[in-house]
Amino acid sequence: MDPQALALGGLWYVVFLLSLTCHEASHALAALMGGDDTAAAGGQVTLNPLPHIRREPVGTIAVPLLSFALNNWMLGWASAPYSSLWESRFPRRAAWMALAGPAANLMLAVVAAVLINVGLAAGVFQIPASITFFSVVEAVDGQSASAQFLSILFTQNILLMTFNLLPVPPLDGNTAIGLFMSERVARRWFDLTRDQPYMLLGLVAAWYLFGEIFWPVLRFAVKLLYWV
Repeated sequence: MDPQALALGGLWYVVFLLSLTCHEASHALAALMGGDDTAAAGGQVTLNPLPHIRREPVGTIAVPLLSFALNNWMLGWASAPYSSLWESRFPRRAAWMALAGPAANLMLAVVAAVLINVGLAAGVFQIPASITFFSVVEAVDGQSASAQFLSILFTQNILLMTFNLLPVPPLDGNTAIGLFMSERVARRWFDLTRDQPYMLLGLVAAWYLFGEIFWPVLRFAVKLLYWV
């Protein structure tokens, strides 16, 4: 792998870890505010990535770096524990907890969008001839780590938000739809979709559906970014 690719991979990993940490810390904080201190007791109400890495070292280190080395694409995961008893007693609180992670990714994407537009307005950035995952904006004077960082921050968080909102187990969207059910129905839904076969089917469905959903969402987000 050439030095430029290594530099891009390092930058991407920083963004990936930041985005994942904010996502899981938001889950943990929302659960704590809703009365479940399971994740807080594990030290996960924090923007320090180390507790999240210790909980999921394969998903936060090995898989992201290996996927980038093999495919120039960074994949991975982390998790925040919660009490299943608490979820059963308070399904709506659990649904809000599930939404907190994607909401954190949306906020990071908005921050990136604001900074990109500041750079465009200041004449420091320009819109590139072709849009890629790591080149939503580019520096006027050539290569710029800041332009790449903001590009990846924007696209990575649109990706994490979109993927996690898919309404299939075990993703956040599957729990979030409890907001649109009665508490009795939500409890039954959670009990059903927590079974291992349903979670496996959900991941398979998410894998096949995501490409069809993500790219239109990203194109819309980029158009909105430039329109603002």
